[in-house]
Amino acid sequence: MTFTIVARDKDTGLLGIAQSTNPLSVGARCPFIRANVGAVSTQAYTDPGLGPLAIELLSLGHSPEKVIAELGESDPGYAWRQIGIVDRHGRVAAHTGSEAKNYKGAVIGDGYVVMGNLLLTDQVLPDMEKAWRDSAGELFEERLMRVITAGRDAGGDAGGHRSACLMVYDTEPYGRTDLRVDFAPKKKGEPDAVDLLRRAFDTYRPMIPYYKVRPHNPSMIGWIDWLKSQGIEYKD
Repeated sequence: MTFTIVARDKDTGLLGIAQSTNPLSVGARCPFIRANVGAVSTQAYTDPGLGPLAIELLSLGHSPEKVIAELGESDPGYAWRQIGIVDRHGRVAAHTGSEAKNYKGAVIGDGYVVMGNLLLTDQVLPDMEKAWRDSAGELFEERLMRVITAGRDAGGDAGGHRSACLMVYDTEPYGRTDLRVDFAPKKKGEPDAVDLLRRAFDTYRPMIPYYKVRPHNPSMIGWIDWLKSQGIEYKD
């Protein structure tokens, strides 16, 4: 149903999530990040309310492992949920309920978790983790994109890929990158949500430094002129 990476960049402290799924608008229901606190994805037969609750518990200093346990105590539907958590220290925990559909599981590493449910093959998660490891040194968002692309290429969601999202937070209370594809029709030969997210990110990527500076310098030149000043020609 959904495949995801939740991660912290150990060099910069950036927190991020990338994911794709068959249902619409995954970015509206599953990913939650608060700067300097942590990142959470709640998926499978998700209760979106668990995301803000998990973030609040992390903000109180609870470890990801403790948050996983506390969510289980409060949620009567916990057997249907899949949850991955990374906190601002890079500590990680995950839960995959017994009622989540196969293939399912989570792989935990240093500062990251890759996880999924209702996956087409059992190769999805290993390939996602490999993409994460192989992309060390790349821009954080690029690494996240490569991970979900690898998951999709290994089969991804057994139902297809109608929606996808990429979310990264720095120290500000808003995302440095927050891109979504809410609906990509399942038509043979047409780009799926992961393809469209890649297109959106490749277009947005040069703007990351611009949007970092502009809140503190609102009189700076417009974004198209700024791109030109960087030697980049914008094309729709």
